[in-house]
Amino acid sequence: MNRVNTLGTHIRLTSFGESHGAVIGAVLDGFPAGFEIDFTYIQHQLDRRKPGQSSITSPRKEQDEFSINSGLFEGKSTGAPLHFFIANTDAKPKDYDHLKEVYRPSHADYTYEAKYGICDYRGGGRSSARVTAGWVAAGALVQDFLQKTGIRIGAYVKQIGGVKAELETKFYSNNEVDASLVRCPNATYASKMIDEIELAKEKKDSLGGVIECVITGLPAGVGNPVFGKLNSLLAQAMFSINAVKGFEIGGGFEMATKKGSEVNDAFEMSGGKMTTKTNFSGGMQGGISNGMDIVFRVAFKPTATIGTEQQTVNKDGENIRLEAAGRHDPCVVPRAIPIVETMAALVLADQLRI
Repeated sequence: MNRVNTLGTHIRLTSFGESHGAVIGAVLDGFPAGFEIDFTYIQHQLDRRKPGQSSITSPRKEQDEFSINSGLFEGKSTGAPLHFFIANTDAKPKDYDHLKEVYRPSHADYTYEAKYGICDYRGGGRSSARVTAGWVAAGALVQDFLQKTGIRIGAYVKQIGGVKAELETKFYSNNEVDASLVRCPNATYASKMIDEIELAKEKKDSLGGVIECVITGLPAGVGNPVFGKLNSLLAQAMFSINAVKGFEIGGGFEMATKKGSEVNDAFEMSGGKMTTKTNFSGGMQGGISNGMDIVFRVAFKPTATIGTEQQTVNKDGENIRLEAAGRHDPCVVPRAIPIVETMAALVLADQLRI
């Protein structure tokens, strides 16, 4: 079965649309009946993802107002597939005519054409992060469902470029995270990060960064051995997000420099509940949750579209120089927060078989 556009087994999200096509969206299948849908919450998550939010995001103006065209009756889910529909109202495909015969550095133009024999060059087409709006719409519904069962998912910006925030690893509320444009819940570090992004933008360049995500309230026993590990499923979902180049759980790569005596999580009973004194495991062992907070980080590369002149090749095989035009984020990381959260929600719901 070809599942390249579908995530999940029991709760299934199927994505559709292109960056500068007429519409984008998703179909969510397997979601339980009788759940009252909070349209305000879904729109809130979409608003956190949409372009044109501030000076440090893409100037593209999309309201990302969504509709649900099936699976809904009197405000509640019916158990049928839910069709989430978002119109592209500020698409400007002609802005990309000059790229029709060019393979942009670090974009998917060449690889899509190598696989399919055709490439939608209008803002990246199917490979654009624009399509994640559909994921967020459907995933936000699932996230809201999980919240009402006591499972909370909160992501925040940990690092932008060379600015790394020294933050306590914990669940931060939306209000705490969204207090700054860059979505770092520490005003001092947030200010430094914004300065870094503004400087890169001024130089027609871009920056990457790291998002940290904390999941609280997940009981022990979620996940499967060997090839169905919870951490591997989360990694697959996160690597499906555009520009993601790294993923780590708990202590991550830093644990490679430590001794076992430094990073083993000692078990203890606290208040009649099994806990661990530390959480280097990131809330799971053997790919199965242990009841502690799930903690993971996702690394994003710098935005591929930049105004600085670069070397590339056109479709005639000629070496050329390119200064990319168009609307793009100098740093995609702040807008990726709700994408990380909702993709994590989809993975958890699929494992919990809600």
